[in-house]
Amino acid sequence: MVTSGTDGLSTVILAIIIGTLAAIVYSLRVLVLMERRIARMDMNIERMTRQVVKEEFKIEAEEKKIEKALKKRRK
Repeated sequence: MVTSGTDGLSTVILAIIIGTLAAIVYSLRVLVLMERRIARMDMNIERMTRQVVKEEFKIEAEEKKIEKALKKRRK
């Protein structure tokens, strides 16, 4: 009958171990989901940056045209 006390203790220890493993697995799942969200945000930022660079090139080209036109007027 002494073994029944240790059976209860081993059951509790096993439950704690299983609970801890479940918490670790859940945490890893959350980390993976967060990493995917961050990756999507990074892609969106990169896409917006490319668009801004395109607009900057257009603006610079337009400025060069205006400067050439002004130089022609001065001459």
